[in-house]
Amino acid sequence: MPAYGFAHLRERRHHPEILDYLDRIQATLDPFHGRFIVHGPPAEVVEGTWPGSMVLIEFPDLAVARAWYRSPAYQEIKHLRADHINGDLLLIDGVGPAYDPRRRGAVLRAAEAPSADDTDLGPAR
Repeated sequence: MPAYGFAHLRERRHHPEILDYLDRIQATLDPFHGRFIVHGPPAEVVEGTWPGSMVLIEFPDLAVARAWYRSPAYQEIKHLRADHINGDLLLIDGVGPAYDPRRRGAVLRAAEAPSADDTDLGPAR
């Protein structure tokens, strides 16, 4: 199942080190079969607010995404971005082609249902 590196970038500054980071990041992704899905255009916000931009990188799975993030090659260039752009970076599992949101709803409903221990057994004696 694919996994993703998702970054929410706020307060971007186009410092020369950011350009160096952009020149070098793909070489850190290639050994891990990482590929950009979304890379930084401003989003069309249709609900709520969204300051900044986003980056979405796809990996074969979460273990590979973690390995990329922890790799010496990425750690060597990470500061080029982190020193100049405030943001959040998440690694997250994707869903497979058979994903059905109704199953997720059923799990959430079951978690909210009162258990036998929670039911009122009548007045205390």
